[in-house]
Amino acid sequence: MSDVKTIKVAVDGQEIEIPAGATALQACEIAGKEIPRFCYHERLSIAGNCRMCLVEIEKAPKLVSSCSFPVMDGMKIITDSEAVRRGRRGVMEFLLINHPLDCPICDQGGECDLQDQAVAYGSDVTRFHENKRAVKDKYVGPLIKTIMNRCIQCSRCVRFSQEVAGVPELGATGRGEGMEIGTYVEKALTTELAGNLIDICPVGALTSRPYAFMSRPWELTNTDSVDVLDAVGANIRVDARGPDILRILPRIHEDVNEEWLGDRSRFAHDGLKHKRLDRPWVKRDGRLRQASWGEAFAAIAAKLRGMPGERIGAVAGDHSDAESLLALRDLMHALGSNNLDCRQDGAAIDASRRDYYLFNSTIAGIEQADALVIIGSNPRVEAPVLNARIRKRWGSNDLAVAYVGPAGLDLTYEAEHLGETLSALDGITDGEGEFATALRGAKRPMVLLGRGALARPDGAAVLAAAWALADRLGALRPDWHGFNLLHQFGGQVGALDLGFLPGPGGKDLGGMLGGGVDALWLLDADGFDPALIGDGTFVIYQGHHGDRAAARADVILPGSTYLEKDGVYVNTEGRVQIGRRAVAPPGEAREDWRILRAASALLGHALPYDDGDAIRAALVRANPVFGRVDAVAAPACPNATGPAARGEVGQGGFVLPITDYFRTDSLSRASDVMAECSRVRREETVPRLAAE
Repeated sequence: MSDVKTIKVAVDGQEIEIPAGATALQACEIAGKEIPRFCYHERLSIAGNCRMCLVEIEKAPKLVSSCSFPVMDGMKIITDSEAVRRGRRGVMEFLLINHPLDCPICDQGGECDLQDQAVAYGSDVTRFHENKRAVKDKYVGPLIKTIMNRCIQCSRCVRFSQEVAGVPELGATGRGEGMEIGTYVEKALTTELAGNLIDICPVGALTSRPYAFMSRPWELTNTDSVDVLDAVGANIRVDARGPDILRILPRIHEDVNEEWLGDRSRFAHDGLKHKRLDRPWVKRDGRLRQASWGEAFAAIAAKLRGMPGERIGAVAGDHSDAESLLALRDLMHALGSNNLDCRQDGAAIDASRRDYYLFNSTIAGIEQADALVIIGSNPRVEAPVLNARIRKRWGSNDLAVAYVGPAGLDLTYEAEHLGETLSALDGITDGEGEFATALRGAKRPMVLLGRGALARPDGAAVLAAAWALADRLGALRPDWHGFNLLHQFGGQVGALDLGFLPGPGGKDLGGMLGGGVDALWLLDADGFDPALIGDGTFVIYQGHHGDRAAARADVILPGSTYLEKDGVYVNTEGRVQIGRRAVAPPGEAREDWRILRAASALLGHALPYDDGDAIRAALVRANPVFGRVDAVAAPACPNATGPAARGEVGQGGFVLPITDYFRTDSLSRASDVMAECSRVRREETVPRLAAE
């Protein structure tokens, strides 16, 4: 039985039961009534600006704005009376006084709340003939185009920047007719969630600059997929026209990304058009030359046939789908090789137990935590949407946060800096500070360990120490699992689930470099310096962009990005999700697992799956977790036995792995939009003199 107190109200004669403290608008929605609104957003604080949500309350002297009006037991609400219709028409008339009539050229046309509600609730005539006011457009960065003449001052953007993004750079200046929304001093927004302002703007005042004048929404083909440019696995909708992806939008998934999306995940797709590998290449006489698929496979077969398995190795990239990882793993095993590694960063991850490498509290579980220790991570740039969830919990005054790492991090919420080395955690609960006090009384503490913290010579010791800290804080219980490893990209957990790691007698990435193997198969692996590969090593690069590893290859096999193939991915909390193909890969590029299947046949070790259903069945046989799509276990620690501690923790401070949020992988490095964002962010961090 729930202990939430409920009350009864009547909406248009229909009696319903709702939680006490709910607003009239929420009561109407529970009753299935549509209430127009502009300023109200269910994930933001209530402003009551627009007055479009007027309803009638029995015995009330006048209409009330339902978004800000709390209901009482026995209240009777009327949503569709002549007075309500007249009131809404009046509000719409005022909203349109200064709104320009530029629907034919507005990027919001076809998906504009103002346009839709003007038709549904407005009048077909106007009584105003005065000149409309003009407002100067503001520069807020390379991602958002502003047309401030259209702004109706709903303040959604202001509240989002303050409450969700945690970067209070937007606000209002002036009063009355002279009020304007802007950044006070004209500058680019410094949040990694800026693109969400486009989604929440109910008019065309904030639109996508890269998407400007590209298409109308009814021209687009929509494909539901998942993002892999960070490890959150945000649910996305990919909008394409013909062979071109024009934009990416978030889909609602309450347990993963709510309805938000990071800027890199939203805008980096223009990188699909640059530096692409669209045909096979084979190195002849010291130079890469175009080749057919048959010639490329023949070159590989000529080199690998007869080569001892221990002299062949494979490295998986951070965005690889589970199907291609399984195919490459099985091919290497068929060739007699145990030289496999998916840790391009060299992270010392113990994969002997799944909860040693997962975000075990779950992303939604952050909202149950009451204390958080962050070790060697900056969630703001490693996972902006997850960081917004931490800020949401912190904003409710129920979460105390502290971190170990470089001083001066702006996490968008208050966090106590404990120190730069792991020794700062010694006696963490014995202090007298505010965080130590909160930690001692915490019922659901969390430890968040950054993957970059394990990419050190003492990474295994750091992992064991972080687990031991979680145990010491009482975070490892049958009803709560407070140890969390935050990965950086969407293909990293799936590779660990498939055991894409050195087998018995096998070499890791460090052992394969510098001549440790005679042939090295790189599956979209651009995350390490290819100059470390031995001069005599035969390199097969299978990927989608001509990034740094492709230049070192002897054979290039053109693969597909996550937007150009169906694929299975696992996010940082262990949630299996399926990405869908939105467009076809360019030229002769193919799905990665199909490339590996074709290569295996020519190498004399044909893989036992020929279609998508067969390989996904093989995934489930390899690890049953792949059969549980979009499911994640409740936070629970089966036992507190920790990963093996090898060596001692060093005294060096933590170095954060991502220094430039906008350029972290081959796709974002090929994106002109991300390059411009990176340039603007660098320039704005340089101190300027007053005269400038």
